[in-house]
Amino acid sequence: MNPAPASLTPALAQSRFMKAVRREATDTTPLWIMRQAGRYLPEYMAVRSKVTFMELCKTPELACEVTVTAQQVLGVDAAILFADLLPILEPMGIDLEYQKGEGPVIHNPLRTGRDVDRLTALATVEPLEYVFQAVRMIRSALAADIPLLGFAGAPFTLASYCIEGGGSKNYIHTKSMMYNDEGAWNMLMSRLVDSVIIYLKAQIDSGCQAVQVFDSWAGCLSPADYRRYVLPHTRRLIQSVVPFAPVINFLTGNPALLPLQKEAGGTVMGIDWRIQLDDAWKIFGPEFAVQGNMDPVSLYADIPVLRRRAADVLAAAAGRPGHIFNLGHGVMPDMNPDHVKTLVEIVHELGAEHKTSAAS
Repeated sequence: MNPAPASLTPALAQSRFMKAVRREATDTTPLWIMRQAGRYLPEYMAVRSKVTFMELCKTPELACEVTVTAQQVLGVDAAILFADLLPILEPMGIDLEYQKGEGPVIHNPLRTGRDVDRLTALATVEPLEYVFQAVRMIRSALAADIPLLGFAGAPFTLASYCIEGGGSKNYIHTKSMMYNDEGAWNMLMSRLVDSVIIYLKAQIDSGCQAVQVFDSWAGCLSPADYRRYVLPHTRRLIQSVVPFAPVINFLTGNPALLPLQKEAGGTVMGIDWRIQLDDAWKIFGPEFAVQGNMDPVSLYADIPVLRRRAADVLAAAAGRPGHIFNLGHGVMPDMNPDHVKTLVEIVHELGAEHKTSAAS
């Protein structure tokens, strides 16, 4: 079991989410939703329309407002810190810009071993103090029984951004460095891991009850490549953080990697929709909680269909302790917020029925 973070009060310890993390019985299935504070919510857009994305991320009062409002409006069982995966790279030497309509752009990508030499691991998290100020504000503003989740990008996903300079379909530059200059690759991954470790620990120290590691891009890898180039680094990251708080290890895009995801470790295994939840749980084994895994596009369906699709995920979990409902990735920007609110109600309603059936 993980030792409790310093901020884990009795009310938080007995919350639905934290009990599910520990694989204890709950009254219903807890859920939170990736990108639950996002452009689909009018409450978010009321704030976002006044500032740039980076201004929102770097203004603790605004990050607090959109985080807390999303949790309250949706009625989910946990809040997740409003932040982004990439600003951690700025104090490491990466020139990052968020361009309208283009997303994040890195103007000095790392394409060679010599480029990697100019990336420096964080010696201190002081340049990211705005994140920890937001965490403290959010923790103070949330209800006493609503956990706050922190997060960071996994080393492969961060490395891919650094090397590609933005999004990618084929990860040609990333894989070329992996294959052609394994020494430079391992140096890059090690510096990222060192930095993410102290970043996540600081989030926990500031008031997060659990953290999620997002490996949003690792699905592009074969199992053999993941084992050789990624697994040792991700495992070191998770092993360094899990003594301080529960870690959700979220990997998307390739169910063939699930056995290796298990080897990388974590407290909770986060999965996407490309595998049945019960099949994934068989791979992970009963010692892990499992988070997931409805396809986000399901939210576009008519409500009866949405209800059926949520019911299918809950049926696969079969009421066993340790299931945290989530989408297989984030909410789309044009989503009808009423559908998201309805999903929360459906999961709480049907989750309670499954828990009752499992207990009888």
